[in-house]
Amino acid sequence: MDHRSEYQHLVRDRLGVTAAAQVLWSAPRLICVAGDFTRYDVHAVREHRRSIDLVRYRFFGTEHFGLETVASVTGHVAAPRTARRRASAVPSVPRRDGPMTELAAAVDEILLGLGDGITRVPRQTYCAYQRLRNFACVCPPQKTKLLVYLKAVPKGVGLVPGFTRDVTGLGHHGTGDLEVQLRTERDLERAQDLFRLSYAAA
Repeated sequence: MDHRSEYQHLVRDRLGVTAAAQVLWSAPRLICVAGDFTRYDVHAVREHRRSIDLVRYRFFGTEHFGLETVASVTGHVAAPRTARRRASAVPSVPRRDGPMTELAAAVDEILLGLGDGITRVPRQTYCAYQRLRNFACVCPPQKTKLLVYLKAVPKGVGLVPGFTRDVTGLGHHGTGDLEVQLRTERDLERAQDLFRLSYAAA
């Protein structure tokens, strides 16, 4: 919706002037096609409240493939740019319990949505997320930050002061040698690649 002219130019170049003039902007729909989607992808589509389809493809032999609709949401017409909230990969959470509690809820949604077979195991001093073994441990929210410990090799991720820390051999709650400090949604966006790395290692 923010790039109508670019899209119309693309249609004109590929399909001609007549087709470009017939593009309807009253109810745009986004169709995402991929080999698979996570539960978080489905959740994110519903949260955005736009017209979005998630379509999964599967190959059958070498000459056939099938398309399966995983989720389909019919949303509202996109609002003008000035009225739109910035789209984010982080699920929105109602603001009721303070920013760190909201951040913890978003972390929970993302970790559980990384794939199938993930379980959340509450412990006395942290909450563990397991695949075959723990791949993430989330400590209770502090006043200004949320600590997540991951089963990733700290030397292989490029540590960033104030964001990631090597806690190998240091006492801490949870399991994992990589400490991730989250203070804002921007931090959470940066941390998602680390979450996936730890999940894959588990």
